[in-house]
Amino acid sequence: QVQLVESGGGLAQPGGSLRLSCAASGGSFSLLNMAWFRQAPGKERDFVAAITYSRSSRYSESVKGRFTIARDNNKNTLYLQMNTLKPEDTALYYCARSRTLAITTSANDYSDWGQGTQVTVSS
Repeated sequence: QVQLVESGGGLAQPGGSLRLSCAASGGSFSLLNMAWFRQAPGKERDFVAAITYSRSSRYSESVKGRFTIARDNNKNTLYLQMNTLKPEDTALYYCARSRTLAITTSANDYSDWGQGTQVTVSS
């Protein structure tokens, strides 16, 4: 089991940027496929982006071109750089470990969820 702790959320203006971090401990981080999900109030937890241990990545259509997922295996940390933020990006953002070899977009294929970090985009 891997312990994950997200940070970096906050309030941003539309068009602004934030960088989220997810610190991992208790597992072989460099061998794991990882992902970011988000959940707005009253909505399901949605896939945002994922990265494999070999650094292949995949993005949801809603964030493609604006968000970048990255990892630093030396620091056991996953990142999500969010640019050109929109009000609809407002949500609680979670990182999670994949239980599959290939990247998937279903939350059911992920485990070891962190507690989440809140991102609010508003003027």
